Amino acid sequence: MTYLIVFIGGGIGAALRHAVNKGALFLLGPSFPFGTLLVNVLGSFLMGVVVFALLARGEGDQPLRLFLGTGILGGFTTFSAFSLDAALMWEKANWLPLGAYVIGSVVLSVGALLVGMFAARSLG
Repeated sequence: MTYLIVFIGGGIGAALRHAVNKGALFLLGPSFPFGTLLVNVLGSFLMGVVVFALLARGEGDQPLRLFLGTGILGGFTTFSAFSLDAALMWEKANWLPLGAYVIGSVVLSVGALLVGMFAARSLG
């Protein structure tokens, strides 16, 4: 059942991300990835709201957290999960792991994308 909850939420989030990207492209043009920036920042903000609201209310409802956090916000942007992990390390003053996580995530993810692009180009 939890997979279904995440699946439905993820579909909603992905559809919303697509709508924001199309709207940003239409309104602002293709010169900068405004849509991606917007979903990353908005998704991170919403993850903070959702997490705080559920914790402040003492909400232990796992299906709701899965639907909103992993599902909708995960489908909208996985950057919101990255931001939450980083913020939790910040709050615990885990500076070295935080720096390694932030720098490593950006450098390794962009690097992996470049390697994937190179691999795909050399196959075709």
